[in-house]
Amino acid sequence: MSTGAPLRLLCPEYRLPGDSIAEKWEHAARMGYDGIELAGPAQSIHDRFPQLKRLVAGGALLPTVSSGGRPFIGERDPQSKRSAVSNLKLLLSAIAELGGVGVTTPACFGLYSRAIPALNPGDDPAERQALIDALGEVGQHASAEGVVLLLEPLNRYEDHHINRLEQALELIRATGTDSVKLLADVFHMNMEEADLAEAIRRAGPEIHHVQLADSNRLEPGAGHLDFASVFRALQQIGYERYCALECRLSDDARTVLPRVSKHLREVWRSAAGGAA
Repeated sequence: MSTGAPLRLLCPEYRLPGDSIAEKWEHAARMGYDGIELAGPAQSIHDRFPQLKRLVAGGALLPTVSSGGRPFIGERDPQSKRSAVSNLKLLLSAIAELGGVGVTTPACFGLYSRAIPALNPGDDPAERQALIDALGEVGQHASAEGVVLLLEPLNRYEDHHINRLEQALELIRATGTDSVKLLADVFHMNMEEADLAEAIRRAGPEIHHVQLADSNRLEPGAGHLDFASVFRALQQIGYERYCALECRLSDDARTVLPRVSKHLREVWRSAAGGAA
């Protein structure tokens, strides 16, 4: 049932104008966003950590950080997998110190052709178990830090491991830790889920983070996705966590970002019957 909670909207730092994170925060607040989703990898956060801490102390909201790209924990190469685990642990510790929520990551990202034998994932139990083990290790670190790892299913052209919410949940449960949580990205869901709203309702409270892009990977409102039904489903499951943009922009950020925040809040209120 809907709780009547307002939309809690984040903008990714790489889409915001400004040369410094402080300038980006000023733009985000002025453009109608509640906070910023930071971008890794760990070295990027480490290099800016004093500025980030000052910003948070001054009232900025920096609840989440993305893993920052390759390597990923779903890499086949063991050394790459270990590098990914190390990066995620460092990011989890950093976001915990900043008072945030967690770190977002897919299992893997890249273009995979099943027509090429070397890249044909098939059904490899050892590879699956290695991914579960890596997720479990990172999840234990997240638990110790009091934050969460947010696992994102990607479409079939970008991740050969996890494409639907139910697949992510199966792996998450296999880790045996409560600190690996589900991230739902509606762009990928639009390609993989038969019904976005129903997939959200089935996952229910297991969803701990949402990322927003339209059907063409541009900002919400620039494609044909039905955000009203998506938001209505989120409200029906009592979702009160963050929704973050994860998209390209069709025009200059100074023009698009304020328009998008206003549009999304209007759609959210409409989906709630005008009550939120």
